[in-house]
Amino acid sequence: MNPEKPAAPAVDRRNFLKRATSAGTAAFVAAAQQSTADAAPQTSAPAAAVEVLTTDRPGADFMVDAIKSLGFEYIAANPGSSFRGLHESMINYGGNLNPQFITCCHEESAVAMAHGYAKIEGKPMCVFIHATVGLMHASMAIYNAYVDRVPIYMLLGNMMNASTRRPALDFVHSAQDIAAMVREYVKWDDMPMSLESFAESAVRGYRIAMTPPTMPVLLVADINLQEDPVPAGANLRIPKLTLPHPPQGDSGAVQEAAKLLFECEHPVIVVDRSARTQAGLDHLVELAELLQAPVLDQLGRMNFPSRHALNQYDRSRAVLAEADVILGLELLDFWGVVNSFRDQLQRSSTPLVKPEAKLISITVSDLYMKSNYQDLHRFREVDVDIAADAEATVPLLIEAIKRMMTPDRRRAFDARGAKLAATRQQLLEKARDDASYGWDASPISVARLCAEVWDAIQHEDWSFVSYSKYLSRWPQRLWDFTKYHQFIGGSGGVGIGYNAPASVGAALANRKHGRLTVNIQGDGDLMYAPGVLWTSAHHKIPLLSIVHNNRAYHAEVMQAQLMTNRHNRGVDRAQTLTSLTNPNIDFSGLAKSLGVYGEGPITDPKDLGAAIRRAIAVVKRGEPALVDVVSQGR
Repeated sequence: MNPEKPAAPAVDRRNFLKRATSAGTAAFVAAAQQSTADAAPQTSAPAAAVEVLTTDRPGADFMVDAIKSLGFEYIAANPGSSFRGLHESMINYGGNLNPQFITCCHEESAVAMAHGYAKIEGKPMCVFIHATVGLMHASMAIYNAYVDRVPIYMLLGNMMNASTRRPALDFVHSAQDIAAMVREYVKWDDMPMSLESFAESAVRGYRIAMTPPTMPVLLVADINLQEDPVPAGANLRIPKLTLPHPPQGDSGAVQEAAKLLFECEHPVIVVDRSARTQAGLDHLVELAELLQAPVLDQLGRMNFPSRHALNQYDRSRAVLAEADVILGLELLDFWGVVNSFRDQLQRSSTPLVKPEAKLISITVSDLYMKSNYQDLHRFREVDVDIAADAEATVPLLIEAIKRMMTPDRRRAFDARGAKLAATRQQLLEKARDDASYGWDASPISVARLCAEVWDAIQHEDWSFVSYSKYLSRWPQRLWDFTKYHQFIGGSGGVGIGYNAPASVGAALANRKHGRLTVNIQGDGDLMYAPGVLWTSAHHKIPLLSIVHNNRAYHAEVMQAQLMTNRHNRGVDRAQTLTSLTNPNIDFSGLAKSLGVYGEGPITDPKDLGAAIRRAIAVVKRGEPALVDVVSQGR
């Protein structure tokens, strides 16, 4: 029997219990009345009180109707008593379908799964969270999604009425303002206290999460609201869901930006989270080709094809140095793009651009700000500041530039593009040459690891769901990224423990499309939440995980080395606290123990390609697979 879709019970449990309780109560009352008649004089006595033990229509059933109206495919959750009413209604009343439960072993994994899922699917996944303790567990993953501007829809159990709380447990798991602990890094939260207001808040929350800038939202589901019967005669309805269109830039400001880009000699386009869809990627390509302008992709999303002639990321400094107009699209850190910061004993910065360079910013982030967490970065001075959604505004910018186009400017643009194309080919050849160094080394070089993965997947419909920073951007330097689903960016908040569960969530979204989901997984990150491997096995989520096993928290190794150098104490003890050795972690054995195909550790690079292909064969059968590769630091 498929554990995800249990067979319908032969007997309706609620009606059975109701009949049994009613029959038992009737027999008990009859016996009591007869006993009283036999033992006492014939006087009128009050009827015995009957305790109501069941209900045909708990509030959670209506709440499930509201949740279903939003079109969720899945609910990621670790089971908890604070949403037991919703849990039961979702299974028996809702049929555990649309949405279907995904069993997680940790709340942080549940939210991170939803994070990865949303970046592939373009819409939120639902997450159920258990009360105070569950929200504390989930908080890191929520923060990651907040900084990464990703929509996640969370329902949190809580009991406000202290007089109805169970002794001990309900008190320590409830709070007066339970959402307060994450309010600074969710876009919106609410605690409706009636079924009518729950339906309204459910729809409102989805709209808010999906309106750029997209972010997590949190809806508190009161336990009594879930478990109490729907009031007799209640006239409940669920509002219609209509999503607002993203805001486009002001026409005058767009025209001003277009004029600057059209008239300058060295325009540069810098993108971070500009594209939300394939259409967003295509429009950016059209804009770049119209201007024949170099593009510097910050890899917040899959914004621009990696081998496109205008992709000039690997010579960013040279491009910025000659720029006279820079267009920033959804840049979280525009200041960091145009300045070089030196992390030394006396910290300092140097501009990377000419003083006369004009800066244009198009970002929806200007429409939503909070102050406590400093993800807004350094303040940047710009010449044209358009507070609007970049994906929605770029088509307007394209049309404005087209209206100005002349044959002379077209020839000038084409000449500029030809020079950039020649440079791009040189960058690709240099990357391949650089990757050949240490090709046969053991531990295996990260460049060879990425090259072997590419050789195995390049003819598949693949989706790479890992961050590239910790891989020295080798995938973008060696692979051919062309489609939006082929890359989803990083964690946002750079919180370790994101990648493993987010990859499972992305693979879940890719499953119905038949895509090969590829995760080059950090060893330290996997140890934060290894239970997500069980989730992938239990729900048969096909995912290829290649463990980049450098046996350390390598980013922190480098930080420790930086400090020992700065303090003139050598680097020989930088592995203290940062290494994952003695004993070495057996990731293949760990995977097997959790029901996932495992192979490795692979130490000889000559064995790597064949191991990857064997794992791909497992994934193509619809199951997860993991290959443990003992690798160099980066």
